[in-house]
Amino acid sequence: MRFGHRAAAGFATLLLPLAGLVGLADSAHAAAEATSATATYTKTQDWGSGFGGQWTIKNTGTTAISSWTLEWDFPSDTKVTSAWDASVTNSANHWTAKNTWNGNIAPGASVSFGFNGTGSGSPSNCLVNGGSCDGGPTVPGDNPPSAPGAPTASGITDTSVKLSWGAATDDKGIKNYDVLRDGKTVATVTTTSYTDSGLTAGTDYSYTVQARDTAGQTGPVSGSVAVHTTGGTTTPPPPGGKVRMGYFTDWGIYARNYNVKNIVTSGSASKITHINYAFGNVTGGKCAIGDSYADYDKAFTADNSVSGVADTWDQPLRGNFNQLRELKAKYPNIKVIYSFGGWTWSGGFAEAAKNPAAFAQSCYDLVHDPRWSDVFDGIDIDWEYPNACGLTCDSSGPAAFKNLMSALRAKFGKELVTAAVTADGSAGGKIEATDYAGASQYVDWYNVMTYDFFGAWDAKGPTAPHSPLTSYNGIPKDGFTTADAMAKFKAQGVPASKLLIGIGFYGRGWTGVTQDAPGGTATGPAAGTYEQGIEDYHVLKTACPTTGTIAGTAYAHCGSNWWSYDTPATIKSKMAWANSQGLGGAFFWEFSGDTGNGELVSALSSGLS
Repeated sequence: MRFGHRAAAGFATLLLPLAGLVGLADSAHAAAEATSATATYTKTQDWGSGFGGQWTIKNTGTTAISSWTLEWDFPSDTKVTSAWDASVTNSANHWTAKNTWNGNIAPGASVSFGFNGTGSGSPSNCLVNGGSCDGGPTVPGDNPPSAPGAPTASGITDTSVKLSWGAATDDKGIKNYDVLRDGKTVATVTTTSYTDSGLTAGTDYSYTVQARDTAGQTGPVSGSVAVHTTGGTTTPPPPGGKVRMGYFTDWGIYARNYNVKNIVTSGSASKITHINYAFGNVTGGKCAIGDSYADYDKAFTADNSVSGVADTWDQPLRGNFNQLRELKAKYPNIKVIYSFGGWTWSGGFAEAAKNPAAFAQSCYDLVHDPRWSDVFDGIDIDWEYPNACGLTCDSSGPAAFKNLMSALRAKFGKELVTAAVTADGSAGGKIEATDYAGASQYVDWYNVMTYDFFGAWDAKGPTAPHSPLTSYNGIPKDGFTTADAMAKFKAQGVPASKLLIGIGFYGRGWTGVTQDAPGGTATGPAAGTYEQGIEDYHVLKTACPTTGTIAGTAYAHCGSNWWSYDTPATIKSKMAWANSQGLGGAFFWEFSGDTGNGELVSALSSGLS
């Protein structure tokens, strides 16, 4: 999870610098292809402080298009901050996008690229390959259709759902409708209803509809409807609320002196729904105990015990496991999940992936040991990273993670099965190395580790927020943001409701810094209580108060030290963004970084809706 979690350098650039005028397509190219392409724009998301947009370029001609250039104007207050699947530049308010890998468009086919932006404006004066985006040579012609009404769902079964929607309008007439499931077209129909079948039981889906006119132009996407199929073995989030989950570390009871009881005394127990207990080991292809003394042997005194009663030498179960049992007795709504792996022990998953069924059996036997079988409500897998590199490199292949999660689901049945996953949203990065979409059918949710993007492992800097929500001018690596990671997962096919946003209850920092704003040089990691370059929030809030915010995360410059960390205010803004994205909730690493009165947990819990 967090200890040793590093963002590797050297990822491919996703978006070229948004500056400088890009030359337009040459006149011969424009003349040849101007009337054979259209372009339509859709605002895909809006989270208040920013938005997501998508352009779709369609070849409406009879010959293939070999490349494309799209131009449009935004009002002065509206800007593109990051993009994917296109190279986007600007000169003042005029924006230009050129194809990257997706220049070839066959007749009748289309390609899309997306971007994140700030501001409230809409594009105007659109040109594609020098011609009007609606298919006319230089002047507006046929208007695209309107958005259909948001679909409604009925007749939901284990494997199917009937969708109906209000008709779109168009000045020349509607030809048909595309039905999109989780952002991907699954059918094209001429009526205003469709029954989608072949679905997975007990699974969340999101549906939208898009109209096409007689000229082949597509209009904006409709509003969405969420569908949860009946049956199945997965466990949805608690009724009436999002997942609010925190990590409790077995080693926290030592130097940090943070015990399960502190979850109660801080007021956090009443504000969470789940706890991930970290970590169990993965060795020899099996799940194993991580720290037997902390886990089930340490005797807690009365003042450190949830129940207020001291452990005895001869009681059947002591340690953190017994404290978690006492916690659940006081707060029966809390579910506890046993998490295996983490940065240090993820090297064991390569052996486990060779025999997923045997691994799942070993984990089931350990989680359900008769001594603590009532403590845990499921299992979490923290593999850093399947088919990619963390502390060690894995070459199990893109299907290994899916196979492992499938085996765990088969063994654990209706119990919780979750996984902590990478937040590397860069082009060619870790998300693309694994079939997370295929595995998502077997998990209740993914804990997306949207922190530790930047830190003092790059000893000279540049200083940068370790948990940016969105991109910003000067970000050291494109794609290293929460928004990029979530967009990448959703584009791959992972339902938004199975994605949890991650919050670090700590900061990362450098020393030898003279510049207040991000992007400064440094001489090395700042001193920390337990590790260089890292410090708990409850220390930083007074030792180095915030100077400003960047990309949704606070930063602080005090003396020669520069830190970035989340505060109650930035956490609330991130929760608002998570709500707008339809995410399944949030989690944090980890309890001991919070204040004694749990102010970060309070901000996270109250911010979700």
